[in-house]
Amino acid sequence: MPTIVEYTDAKPARNRYPRSITSPSHASPCCELRMEPIGKPFLEGRSEIQYTRCRRCGFTVRLILRQLPDAELVARLRKELASAFVRDSP
Repeated sequence: MPTIVEYTDAKPARNRYPRSITSPSHASPCCELRMEPIGKPFLEGRSEIQYTRCRRCGFTVRLILRQLPDAELVARLRKELASAFVRDSP
């Protein structure tokens, strides 16, 4: 997946969303309680994604909020299920 986040310990953390984000290469203990969403969720493929960033150290990750179903697969399954339990009456 392409990302706007550059992970490096050589540069200070920097939030230039939506163009770029510079993040430390690893999470810190502060991240567990201080992660906050950046911007609005967006679609990439069949995933709804949002960046989250620690308010204290700047560690940033892409969070997959949910997977969207494959419409073609759902339609095919519905069709199969509709006919799977039909019995012929004498």
